[in-house]
Amino acid sequence: MRLVVIALAIASVVSLVGTPLLIRLLSRRGYSQAIRVSSEGSIYPDHEAKRGTPSMGGVAILLAVLVGYFGTHLLTWRPLTQSGLLVIFLMVGLGAVGLADDYLKIFKQRSTGLRARTKLIGQAVVAITFGYLSVQFPDADGQTAASMAVSFVRDTPLVLPMGLFLVWVWFLITATTNGVNLTDGLDGLAVGAAVMSFLAYVLLSIWQYGQNCSFEVTEFCYNTQNPLDLGIVAASAAGACFGFLWWNTAPARIFMGDTGSLALGGGIAGLAILSRTELLLPFIAGLFLITTISVIIQVGSFKLTGRRVFRMAPLHHHFEMIGWPETQIVVRLWIIHGLFIGAGLTLFYAEWVRA
Repeated sequence: MRLVVIALAIASVVSLVGTPLLIRLLSRRGYSQAIRVSSEGSIYPDHEAKRGTPSMGGVAILLAVLVGYFGTHLLTWRPLTQSGLLVIFLMVGLGAVGLADDYLKIFKQRSTGLRARTKLIGQAVVAITFGYLSVQFPDADGQTAASMAVSFVRDTPLVLPMGLFLVWVWFLITATTNGVNLTDGLDGLAVGAAVMSFLAYVLLSIWQYGQNCSFEVTEFCYNTQNPLDLGIVAASAAGACFGFLWWNTAPARIFMGDTGSLALGGGIAGLAILSRTELLLPFIAGLFLITTISVIIQVGSFKLTGRRVFRMAPLHHHFEMIGWPETQIVVRLWIIHGLFIGAGLTLFYAEWVRA
């Protein structure tokens, strides 16, 4: 628990102090993201007031995560683990894909950034590399960081062959990263929800550490490898998001951009895979799932019937279009996200109690 608190504190301070320095640097050089404006046939919410707000704030988030994780290990002289390093690799790799996207948005003033195909290929390369490495290098007990069994609150009997396992990992990571990316449309919405998701994984990891099979082999112990180190990563990410939220809340002084959204989505998915709670992900990432579904419904309905279900997708823009204030939308969606996470944690704990 002490290590988790240290990681949370370090990452929070680095993000809280480092973000305004990044804001000054980006503002001085005029690095701001292009804002979509309404045109004939394309109506967007009025975000003109956000014009000139610097983007690429995900750089500060990633830096805070790295300092929080590695700083905690350095201060406590605790060895690094494969599990922790894999999640860090996933976050940095996807953050690099997002950085390329932000570069086009900022320097080329192309609001759509990378082409969808290019972004998906970049995400796939990072995700498949992560998946492959996660089932290599077994420890002394023969355990690897991930398991090729599909998991709910622990591994299920359904074990996938390597090819299907990599596809499964790719799907989870791509779905989550794009869910966070789609949610990042209002000040503070995505990063505030990410704080809650990462704190949920802190709780899950600490519980798995206390009931881990490495201490005592029982019928209901957890086989998660290095759960405490996963908790340190989750705490570092939660702290980084918490510090960044101070500057990203409405009216935002900085946007995290795809650098941040892809990295955070990767972190959430990576923790689900390595903590062996993959099918709990729809609960722990509930708001991101709802946002993605709203886009799927909108696109599917328009292609099949020529009609739109929402005034605009993702869902939060629909509420903007019907006149809800931005802060009201954000807080209410945070509440919904919290309810999803509460349900996920309840399912996790109920399984252990029933066992």
